[in-house]
Amino acid sequence: MKNGVSHVAGLKTPAKGNDRLLFGIIMGVVAFWLFAQTTLNIAPDMSRDLGMDASMMNVAVAITSLFSGIFIIVIGGLADRVGRVKVTRIGFYLSIAGSLLVAITPPGQFATPIMLLGRALQGLSAACIMPASLALLKVFWEGPQRQRAISMWSIGSWGGSGLCSLVGGLMAQNFGWRSIFWVAVAVSVLGLWMMRGTPESKSESSGAYKFDLPGVLTFMVAMVSLQVLVTQGNKLGWTSPTSLGLLAATAAFGWFFFRMESRAPNAFFDFSLFENSTFTGATISNFLINGTAGTLIVSLQLVQLGGNMNAQQAGFLTLGYAIAIIAFIRVGEKLLQCFGPRKPMVWGCLITGLAILLVSPANLLLSQYKVFAIVGYTLFGVGLAFYATPSTDAALSNLPATQTGAGSGIYKMASSLGAAFGVAISAAIFTALSGDSGSANWLDGVITFVGRQDNLAVREAALVALSFNVLMVVVAVVSIMLTVPKGTRTQT
Repeated sequence: MKNGVSHVAGLKTPAKGNDRLLFGIIMGVVAFWLFAQTTLNIAPDMSRDLGMDASMMNVAVAITSLFSGIFIIVIGGLADRVGRVKVTRIGFYLSIAGSLLVAITPPGQFATPIMLLGRALQGLSAACIMPASLALLKVFWEGPQRQRAISMWSIGSWGGSGLCSLVGGLMAQNFGWRSIFWVAVAVSVLGLWMMRGTPESKSESSGAYKFDLPGVLTFMVAMVSLQVLVTQGNKLGWTSPTSLGLLAATAAFGWFFFRMESRAPNAFFDFSLFENSTFTGATISNFLINGTAGTLIVSLQLVQLGGNMNAQQAGFLTLGYAIAIIAFIRVGEKLLQCFGPRKPMVWGCLITGLAILLVSPANLLLSQYKVFAIVGYTLFGVGLAFYATPSTDAALSNLPATQTGAGSGIYKMASSLGAAFGVAISAAIFTALSGDSGSANWLDGVITFVGRQDNLAVREAALVALSFNVLMVVVAVVSIMLTVPKGTRTQT
């Protein structure tokens, strides 16, 4: 036995985890959620310093969630076969490499490829660490200790996502934005050190693991083509040959993916899960609610580009979001126990929608808007906290035991892809409209914009982009109402 943990594979003695291993795992979670996600706030600073086009910076912001979503299922299955500790360590190495590339990205012509590569590696890191580390929590801890370990892990992810804008703003303003990624490197190195000596853990399943390479490649081409189209379509021209080619690639490879995965015996994406309407509704709403992450990038860029606030000042507006999501995450669990999943899921969505409406009135004076934003961000955290646990329960408790693993992977994929496309689409709308000075005043007579008039394009663009996020909430509510059953218990 090393570090309080006994070897897992092949032994009857249950493995026991300790706090050093637990906090080492959490370092990997924090490296992504607290540090890699700071780009939601500091993107304007990075774009300005590196001389990157705003639309390409939007790609760099969203690409981490995109790559995490594309690979999280297949890497989770691979970790069960080749070793969860090994895959977690690979995730740490990818985090170090990706954060290092972002930290050293030079301004000029090489900025875009180096930045995109670094951000993609950070996304692959999350795809390795998230599923493999969760599996390790199940293996190395039991009973109340497992519940504590999962709660600490959840605080690292949810708390990290809530604090990332504030931490990113503080560090960027006082030490430069590159310092964020140097710290991410140090955190990942610390996590690797804390995990040293941990015995390997593998699945007891027999048979050779067949990697679904055709499925992964077709899915990746379809998703990357779609995101490039979304983020670059306005710059390229929506009817240009390149845009039409990207649209054709998305449709063709998406069709190939569906056909292959519907028939392949080793498919990494199990479409039969969507025959369960409750799972379908919960997964769709999960995709859409995570898509409202676009609210953050739009509202934070609004106060920086339109209100001349710096990243630190903008980050402070989100403090209530971090506090609320940590404080209320267990409240969602209690609501689930009292009312079942449907009502708290709807309540969470409605609160999230109200929060977005509160950060939408870009027609106000900056001093007034900041008050609305502080309240809005706090409610944003409350809404997501109410939604999270009931939604997960609705998605997974209806599935038979043999499909729980696959269902969990698809549900987590929906989270990452929802965030990726929500951020990409919201940022694309905002960038396209705010960069077109000729579009300013097109809301004249409909909405009165008080205060400065030289930033109307930015303010109007924010209104439209945030309205898109409200629309996603509405569709999420509809999907829940149509699919998730009433009652205090989910049917099994």
